[in-house]
Amino acid sequence: MSASIRIGILFGGPSAEHEVSCASALGVARALAGGGYRTVAIGVTRSGGFRLVPDAVLAELRDRPAADRAIDDRLTVTGPAVELRAGPRPGTVLVSTRNAPGAVHAELDVVFPVLHGPFGEDGVVQGLLESLDVPYVGCGILASAVGMNKVAMKRALLADGIPITPHVTFDAHTYRQADDPAKLVVGLRRPLFVKPASMGSSIGISRVGEGDDLAAAVEEALRHDQLVVAEQGVAGRELECAVLGGWRPEASAVGEVRVAGGWFDYRQKYFGDADPMVVPAVLPDEVTERVRELSLRAFAAIGGWGLARVDFLYDETTGELYVNELNTMPGFTAHSMYPKVWAAVGVGYREVVDRLVELARTRHAECAATAARSAR
Repeated sequence: MSASIRIGILFGGPSAEHEVSCASALGVARALAGGGYRTVAIGVTRSGGFRLVPDAVLAELRDRPAADRAIDDRLTVTGPAVELRAGPRPGTVLVSTRNAPGAVHAELDVVFPVLHGPFGEDGVVQGLLESLDVPYVGCGILASAVGMNKVAMKRALLADGIPITPHVTFDAHTYRQADDPAKLVVGLRRPLFVKPASMGSSIGISRVGEGDDLAAAVEEALRHDQLVVAEQGVAGRELECAVLGGWRPEASAVGEVRVAGGWFDYRQKYFGDADPMVVPAVLPDEVTERVRELSLRAFAAIGGWGLARVDFLYDETTGELYVNELNTMPGFTAHSMYPKVWAAVGVGYREVVDRLVELARTRHAECAATAARSAR
């Protein structure tokens, strides 16, 4: 059946996570090709334009190292400028030359948006794909938006009684008006982690210990967003769990990130030489099951569908677990935790991708049936 399905891989984008998306897209392309799917790769440039990646270029780059920076430009600036528009059959979308709708390159049955960060993981592209009435992989508009925005996410988790770390939020205007930035984080113990509200992959995040420059950390976060979250640090272990599914999602094995120096930054996550991930994490059985339970609850709290990775902080001294964040389109690179924790329970990369494609089609069919009933 997979041979009859043509999948568009959408990746790149204008966010600071552009190169991560390119690396993830190559992993997805390899898995789809290995599963017999027909694929069309569409790179989103840093300025937001859509470019069709020539098949020969995609085939050449699929087996290149993910850390090869040359992949970035080859994937997103080669090929003709294209646009997406509704296809002739329900649930399909056409890829055509921009400003020349008659020049059709492909008709897609499913879109796999391997986009990280703003524009791709925040509901924007999901809204575009909904308007085109095409099945797409991953969470819908609302879950994507809530998962991307740390403030909205924390509110959703708190409403469901899911434990999170103490934190404060403030915007750029409030910060500029404050005579002392320290007053904005009163009540929080250091170290703090200062983050842009809507950014992933550890971009824009600073660790602020005693004596460190809080203002510099806030300025770094404001480079990426107008809203800032300052979280109280937890002296403990960083755990991660993957969720996969629809109405009855499943949780994976639990992984652990062990990093010398305190935390897992952007370069270490995607382009580091050492692998800091331990899969499965060595934990008491009851802690493992609690992580898996909270992962499913967090996924439900944001209305998730398809996939997410849920990140935790575990304080071994107190036994407390805190949900740190959800990623509704986690990394799919060779270094990424999401495929590793599924592999640990016998679910390989290709099977994960197969299930995501099927989940996309299932949700689209159910939504279409609901719309038809509503129109009667």
